[in-house]
Amino acid sequence: MTLEEINIRDPFVLPYDGTYYMYGTRAKTCWGLADGFDCYTSKDLKTWDGPFEVFHRPADFWADKNYWAPEVHIYKGAFYMFATFNSEALDKKGTMILSSDSPLGPFRIHSEGKITPDEWNCLDGTFYLSPKGKPYMVFSHEWMDVGDGQICAVELSDDLKRPISEPRTLFTASMAKPWVKSIAHRLWNGPVYVTDGPFMHRKKDGELIMLWSTMAEGGYAEGIARSDNGDIDGTWSVDEKPLFDKDGGHGMVFETFEGEQYLVLHQPNETPLEHPVFIGFDEREI
Repeated sequence: MTLEEINIRDPFVLPYDGTYYMYGTRAKTCWGLADGFDCYTSKDLKTWDGPFEVFHRPADFWADKNYWAPEVHIYKGAFYMFATFNSEALDKKGTMILSSDSPLGPFRIHSEGKITPDEWNCLDGTFYLSPKGKPYMVFSHEWMDVGDGQICAVELSDDLKRPISEPRTLFTASMAKPWVKSIAHRLWNGPVYVTDGPFMHRKKDGELIMLWSTMAEGGYAEGIARSDNGDIDGTWSVDEKPLFDKDGGHGMVFETFEGEQYLVLHQPNETPLEHPVFIGFDEREI
């Protein structure tokens, strides 16, 4: 398969042991009932094999819709998937952590329920390990709860099974003015600002940045936020210009086995047309 033939949202690439593993949201079941996640594999980033199902809904699992944004991170010798789930009965989406001893799964439920608060609508959890070795999850507190979408962080237990702190808001979507655009929704009388898809990236010069998505004049867009102290507990600011604003987003950055960097995101932001797009990325220019 080529990238254009892979119909997923929220692509995430894990380079591991000579193979690239790409995970994502199944576009066909994104907005309704869903039951699993897939992975695609490649040796050259051009030709891909798959899909290989890496997680399938257990019979007694609470979630039956909105299976979103699977990310796989290596931590202490195992593979951990951070993924968003929702249910028809509860209709309160949140992020959980799954685990496996292989990047191709099968992934099984690892965390003790949602990592995000049960009473919140949350999505797009990603992993961050501090310079002191403390694990965190960074996630979006959705606009439907707060109007002005938030990016939050919560410290995790060492075994990644539970949160051990209260969530802390790092920044809000409206901080991306003047380029962020509001959306209208029946749930809110005023402007609504979106936060999606945080991803942490440590630049080679030590700066800690975060990629995140929202809406801009050209549609779905990718922005950058920066910590002033190189860690999650710093003061965060948002760049005055978007990184990418051509109706594509929920991006992440990975480095090839040859040392090249790529930004990968889905484009266009329209079901069922979305597919992964790889863009050359030079962190020295941002």
